[in-house]
Amino acid sequence: MSIIFRYLIRQIMISMVAVSGILLLVFMSGRFLKYLDSAAEGSISAAVLFEIMAYRFPGFLELILPLGLFIGILLAYGRMYLESEMTVLFACGVSDKALLAKTLLGSLPVMIIVGAMSLYVSPWGMNQVEEIFNEQRKATEFEMLAPGRFQDFSSGGRVTYTEGLSEDKRRLQGVFIAEYADNGQGLTIITADSGSQLIDPETGSRFLILEEGGRFEGAAGELNYTTIDFEAYGLKIESGKAGTRELEEGASTWSLMQSDRLEDRALLHWRFSLPLIVPVVTLLAVRLSRVNPRQGRFFHLLPAMLVYITYLGLLIVARDWLSEGKVPEWIGMLWVHALFIGFGLWLQFGPDWLHRRRLMREGAVHAQD
Repeated sequence: MSIIFRYLIRQIMISMVAVSGILLLVFMSGRFLKYLDSAAEGSISAAVLFEIMAYRFPGFLELILPLGLFIGILLAYGRMYLESEMTVLFACGVSDKALLAKTLLGSLPVMIIVGAMSLYVSPWGMNQVEEIFNEQRKATEFEMLAPGRFQDFSSGGRVTYTEGLSEDKRRLQGVFIAEYADNGQGLTIITADSGSQLIDPETGSRFLILEEGGRFEGAAGELNYTTIDFEAYGLKIESGKAGTRELEEGASTWSLMQSDRLEDRALLHWRFSLPLIVPVVTLLAVRLSRVNPRQGRFFHLLPAMLVYITYLGLLIVARDWLSEGKVPEWIGMLWVHALFIGFGLWLQFGPDWLHRRRLMREGAVHAQD
């Protein structure tokens, strides 16, 4: 039996790793493109993109692993049904209960990993991400510049462009700056051949010293404008405000336990629900993986995925209801898990129970005859 157990778990894990890897690639690529767009706009530095993705990785993993396990069981066991391997196992004395028990035991490490990610690692990672964003918010415009790009600063009030930027970000070549007046009526355009950063040793203030350029000031559609040519022109570089924003997802599990806010309690229930998804979807997948060889290998995937989407959707609804106070906290999200555990048990044992009841009724009728 240990050989059978190792074989079953190996088949499931191979499929789970393959599916989870593909899903991670898809979801992380989408998130990376979003951060890349923010870097192109100058909101964050391109140097921190991979660091952010590394800290976000546990958050993706805690959501993808249960789905990867669910699909992995469907694919692995579905193949074994099609190739009559399950028929051989049942003929050798492996019952439905034994198959379910072995699969649940094999899913235990996945449940532990998801629980660790959900309760500890993922909140820590989100906290690190928010610290990075807070540091980026107080960075100066000079530090956020990227060569060859028009970048918006000051909420669109200033557009800056530089043709070249030294590695230490001290020297600029080919500088263009367009800035709107506070009332939105006037426009100031500054061009310069080069520029450099100067830090006042006494006050710590930073200045951008532009060299060999011109300054044009006026309003669009009017002839009264001012033109100034300069050899050196100084602009004070304003630093952003230090970020103090904290995401709820970055709060530690212990702090959520101490909080009385409904949103925090809902998030706490959500974190405990994620590892509970693993045994529930395992229970569902073992039965849903049964497939008739005439139906094809992927015939059962669509209804199974609809079941999973419904399960996850109800958990999200339960979290919203809990945060709004529509559901008592002692119930939390347990009603969703209980609903699908009952559905899984019915799929697993309900047909056999109905079959036995039918045979008993037929037997009773024949006995009366």
